[in-house]
Amino acid sequence: MPKYHFAYSGSGIMPESEAEGKKLMDAWMTWFGTLGDAVVDGGNPFGPAKSVSGKGVKDGGVTNLGGYSLINASSLEAACELAKGCPNIAAGGFVDVYETFDM
Repeated sequence: MPKYHFAYSGSGIMPESEAEGKKLMDAWMTWFGTLGDAVVDGGNPFGPAKSVSGKGVKDGGVTNLGGYSLINASSLEAACELAKGCPNIAAGGFVDVYETFDM
């Protein structure tokens, strides 16, 4: 079955308290629970970043990615359907879905 990389960006969610952090984590775990066996790797959030190019190093990363997951799905369209319930979207962010290829 094809695998898809979910790249999370744009929400800017940073919990201000332990209670908000727990609520956010609960939302993510509930969503992952709905995905069931489709989850290959739940992934991790990203921390500070830099982007490296021929012009040098830029702070912050140009794509502002917040994290990733790896998901099994039958097609790109099916993977996009799975992504629609992501808490990052509810918070105003995005999920970019990329098909991955074994090399």
